[in-house]
Amino acid sequence: MKRRDMLAGLGGSVVAARAAHAADQSVWLSPQLPEGTRDVIRLETLPGKQPLIRLADRPPNYEAPISAFRTPVTPNEQFFVRYHLASIPAIDALGTWSLTVGGEAAERQITLRLEELQSGFEQVEVAAVCQCSGNRRGLSSPHVAGVEWGYGAMGCATWRGPRLRDVLAKVGAKADAIEVWFDGADGPVLATTPDFHKSLPIHKAMADEVIIATTMNGGKLPHLNGYPARVVVPGWTATYWMKHVTSIQVSRKPLDSFWMQKAYRVPAGMFAVDRPFPTQDNATTWPITDIVVNSLVADPIDGTRQPVDGFTVQGVAWDRGHGIRQVEVSLDGGETWKPADLGKDLGPFAFRAFTLRTGKLAPGKYAIASRATNNAGETQAAKLKFNPAGYHNNVPQQVAVTAA
Repeated sequence: MKRRDMLAGLGGSVVAARAAHAADQSVWLSPQLPEGTRDVIRLETLPGKQPLIRLADRPPNYEAPISAFRTPVTPNEQFFVRYHLASIPAIDALGTWSLTVGGEAAERQITLRLEELQSGFEQVEVAAVCQCSGNRRGLSSPHVAGVEWGYGAMGCATWRGPRLRDVLAKVGAKADAIEVWFDGADGPVLATTPDFHKSLPIHKAMADEVIIATTMNGGKLPHLNGYPARVVVPGWTATYWMKHVTSIQVSRKPLDSFWMQKAYRVPAGMFAVDRPFPTQDNATTWPITDIVVNSLVADPIDGTRQPVDGFTVQGVAWDRGHGIRQVEVSLDGGETWKPADLGKDLGPFAFRAFTLRTGKLAPGKYAIASRATNNAGETQAAKLKFNPAGYHNNVPQQVAVTAA
């Protein structure tokens, strides 16, 4: 499939989607978002999706409303959409999709069709959070450049497909391989825009949990979530989860890509990582990799009135794969904390639901917050670790409600 055969963006699909807006265009947005951002954000319905919060449509960047996180598995139709490049192949064009696997550090090259990925390898499932590296960027103070995401540039799904390492075994990865490179079917509209190329260190590429997903929550991948196949890298931010993956190359040298060496980097040593990325690290910055421990209150919604007889605080917590040990909830802005009840454990890379029943309350204002701790003993940061790209914001969210 050649790029010139692809559609230059979503075009008519977005136009048609705008005609299908939800009747109620109101949506809760954090007051911490930058001035002007709240004025242009609105709900919009993309093909195959329920209304999402539109931050941009060329390329499409849509986040899930906070209410989507009342359950630990995010439905496909509520899953966020994130692209860097605006030339996205139409669903029909992807009918001729194939995946090339090889590279200089491989013994051979092969080409796989979708049916070969699904029938020629063991199929495994992993429940994992897919979270944009810039999730909550719009809440940074001071504000930083980039897509001004609120809380919803993430989702948790059950992904199914072959392990990446099993696919690489078919091409015979050599002993001196250090990285695995990825390319996808989406591309830039302008020749001056760098194509979106990413890589993984060989040790992460070979990990049990890393797969090439062809299904999501029991159905085929939605078009705008990577159909027909995407790389799934549990525990790492979504920048590595290549959508519409068309090329996987095993290499004995680091990928010299704008998206690896210039973008998606954090100050060296600022955040804990389980699997370093030595071939892409330098003295001042590291590529963003591991997700930090975090939580989100999905209900009640900020600014609402709640009954004095009591209500249930509910949401989700997650981390990079150690698993959630506990979630605490505060009703007084973090002065005191109570342990919440944890829901079913869907796996170390998945959302962990939590609930807390408040009991009877005195009338008045309450400031709700949640705080997660993982099995490695890491707890959400009390103060923002500011960095120029607005990554890894895991300061407890504040939800103001009135009991009446």
